[in-house]
Amino acid sequence: MSLETLQEQVDGLMDKYTELLLGDTSPELKEKVKLWAMYTHLSKTMPPLAKHWNQTYPDAKDAMKELVAEIKTMNEEHRKAQASNKEAD
Repeated sequence: MSLETLQEQVDGLMDKYTELLLGDTSPELKEKVKLWAMYTHLSKTMPPLAKHWNQTYPDAKDAMKELVAEIKTMNEEHRKAQASNKEAD
């Protein structure tokens, strides 16, 4: 499989993941979800690297914290909207 084909298929996966997570698949949200997923994975699998990055780039650390909070809030809102829709049916 070519790298291009793999990239296209992973892009489709990110579309679906972003849609299920947040209820929208805008290019901006997809990029935010990619950053969030990468950082979350990295912080769990290589905590010393995440700590080093946080100390080296405190502004980026703050931006990442804001991004994590934004995605969490959007996910909660999306889940509430889904629950409301199910109750209305």
